[in-house]
Amino acid sequence: MNHPKDTLLALEIDGLAKRYGDSTVFENVSLSVAPGEFVAVVGDSGVGKSTLLNCMAGLDHWDAGQVRLQGQDLSALNDEQRALLRRRHVGFVFQAFHVLPHLDVAQNVGLPLLLLGTPDDERVTHMLAAVGLDGLQSRLPQQLSGGQLQRVAIARALVHRPGVLLADEPTGNLDPSTASRVMDALTAQCRQQGSALVLVTHSEAAAARADRVLRLTATGMQAP
Repeated sequence: MNHPKDTLLALEIDGLAKRYGDSTVFENVSLSVAPGEFVAVVGDSGVGKSTLLNCMAGLDHWDAGQVRLQGQDLSALNDEQRALLRRRHVGFVFQAFHVLPHLDVAQNVGLPLLLLGTPDDERVTHMLAAVGLDGLQSRLPQQLSGGQLQRVAIARALVHRPGVLLADEPTGNLDPSTASRVMDALTAQCRQQGSALVLVTHSEAAAARADRVLRLTATGMQAP
C-alpha cells in the first residue's frame, strides 16, 4: 500500500535483510504501516516471520536495510534507547508468553503501566475482561493453562495502549471461540485506539480480519 506522503507512519521497513553466517533468512523486505492499520504476515515455517517481528521491535539485529519505529531510526539508537522506545510505544505478543512466574495475573498485565509510572488497576481489570480472564487476577502463572497464559500476554501487550502492536501467532494455543475474542481485542486496539498492528499468523480466520495480507519469502514480501 502506498500511503500519502504526509502520513505519519508508525512503522517503516526498507530493504531489510537478515542472515546467519552464509545463510540468508530473508532479504529485500520493505513494509510501511500507518496508525490504525492492520497487516497480517503469512509464510512458510522457517522463513523468518518471528525474526522479522523481533527486528521490527529492535530486539534482533539485521544485516542490511532500515527500521523506523514511530519515526525513530532504530539503528541510530543504543540498546537502552531502544528499550525505552519499546516500553512507551510497542506492545509485543510473544509465542513463548514471557510471563513472570513470581507475579500474579494482574501484576503481569499491569507491568507495562508500572514501568511507565502510570499504574491503573481499572485499566488492568478492563483488559483482563476483554480477553476472558475475569476473576483470575490473583492466580499465579503456574495455575493457568497455556491458552490462559497466552491471553495474559495479550492483555499485557494491550494495556498501555501502544502505538505499535506486534503479535506472533497470538491465537495459536486458543480454541476458536477464545481466538475470536482475542482477535476482537487486538482489532479494537487497532481500530479504536489507532495502533498499527502487525500480526504473524497461520490462521486464515485471523488473517481475514486484516487490511492487508502479505507473504514473507526468502527474497522479499509481497501480496499472496
